[in-house]
Amino acid sequence: MHHVQKVIRPAMPPSRILFPFEGGLAGGSHMSALMLVEALDRARHDPLILLHRAEGTLLDDLRRRDLPWIAAPAAIAPLGKAALLLKAPARARWLRENRIDIVHSNEGLMHVAWGTAARLAGVPQLWHHRASPDARALRVVAPWTARELASVSHFSLPEGHRLARLGRAHVVRSPFALGPALADARRAAPALRQQLGLAENCTVVGFFGHYAARKRPILFLQALAEARRRTDRPLFGLMFGLPYDPGSAEEISAAIERLGLGGMVRQMGFQRPIEGWMAACDINLVTAVEEPFGRTLVESMLLGTSLIAANSGGNPEAIRHGETGLLVPPDDPAAFADAIMSMSDPALRARLSTAACADAQGRFGIDTHVRQVTEIYDRLSAAGRPALRAQPVGPPGRGSASDPARP
Repeated sequence: MHHVQKVIRPAMPPSRILFPFEGGLAGGSHMSALMLVEALDRARHDPLILLHRAEGTLLDDLRRRDLPWIAAPAAIAPLGKAALLLKAPARARWLRENRIDIVHSNEGLMHVAWGTAARLAGVPQLWHHRASPDARALRVVAPWTARELASVSHFSLPEGHRLARLGRAHVVRSPFALGPALADARRAAPALRQQLGLAENCTVVGFFGHYAARKRPILFLQALAEARRRTDRPLFGLMFGLPYDPGSAEEISAAIERLGLGGMVRQMGFQRPIEGWMAACDINLVTAVEEPFGRTLVESMLLGTSLIAANSGGNPEAIRHGETGLLVPPDDPAAFADAIMSMSDPALRARLSTAACADAQGRFGIDTHVRQVTEIYDRLSAAGRPALRAQPVGPPGRGSASDPARP
């Protein structure tokens, strides 16, 4: 009798995925990337977060989430114009030495700095595009370095891109948390409004985003001033964010005084967590233009905060006008004021926000995002990879004594 010997194949170790970040100021793209890192199945994927600058609100977020990270070694850390390419061979060696299987880049400089290194090292790059479709690097560098491209919206994916023609470009919506955190934020909202001393019949309008020109913070103030001229009902504006462009903070303060809004607008700075404050607002006024796919739109939908947004960029991909929010012509303060006046009706706000919440829950959950991204990872890993793993260079940081950001 012949015995058939069963061949037992060794289990493949989890694929090591590098998430490089410049460091400093954190935005919506960082929140999305960190949510993905948290949700990955560690039996299949081993994420490694690398910071070129261990500072700022991104570092704060990593500590708050208790996510390990490493600081970029001095030999590969510089990000000046010349260093983007000159340091590519050193970064490629680092990728090989640390047995990185996939480079998942999420921001401008990282796409180029680590994409060129990945190409030299023979490591596939997933270029996660979260910016304008006109970005030069997307058109010039990505076709050469990236194996696959993920775009947060159809708007941000340029027509005719080489990777799209090859079937290697995909729209992958940003992920959003569903569950107890949303209920907690809604419960916290009344107390936050009381903390500001706001009247119950006051319509609170929020601005959420850094004070960058594309976000149009001055337009937000102009719309509020125009709405105030049209009604006796109390309006109050809350601005959440930090200066992004030089002089933007002074420009905002000057505009508040010039428009006579000193008693009805408060700058709240950078707040974490932001969900309670967002739920405390009646309206999220999204004045930004050519926004690829703003997180605050979907967060507002999930929290029951009504939306008024510029009919620009990826906004129409999130909002159905008159059903889940209101879309208005961009850069038109009068049109935004008209929409604010319409949203002063609590019944309309309730109808739109209820529909928006149901729509967002069905389209933007974290599970859908993780499934789409891991399908891309599986394709990138299909050609084979080393079976052994080296340890990352340097100790991981968790805000402890081993934290490379601490003295």
